[in-house]
Amino acid sequence: MDNKILAVSKNPKYIHLVKIRSRYSWLLTSFMLLVYFGFIYLVAFNKEFLSRPIGGVTTLSIPIGLGVILFTILITNIYVRRANSEFDELTNEILKDAK
Repeated sequence: MDNKILAVSKNPKYIHLVKIRSRYSWLLTSFMLLVYFGFIYLVAFNKEFLSRPIGGVTTLSIPIGLGVILFTILITNIYVRRANSEFDELTNEILKDAK
């Protein structure tokens, strides 16, 4: 069993997979943190902007907050699509090479 683990960990495809998956994950995480903390920054330091009414009792903060949630769903979907295609293909190739 240890020989398989060693073979997989030294496989160039595995090293490539770990590198691109990690870089991609950190990129999407950075985007999410930027959007999230941008919203929190607005809440903390620009309440006047967020409290502008846009129709009845609804303020600008509601669609912006909804946008943060939708952005989270979007980038999760983007990651899952890439993971289910490119990353899974590389994983299957690595497993084939290990057998």
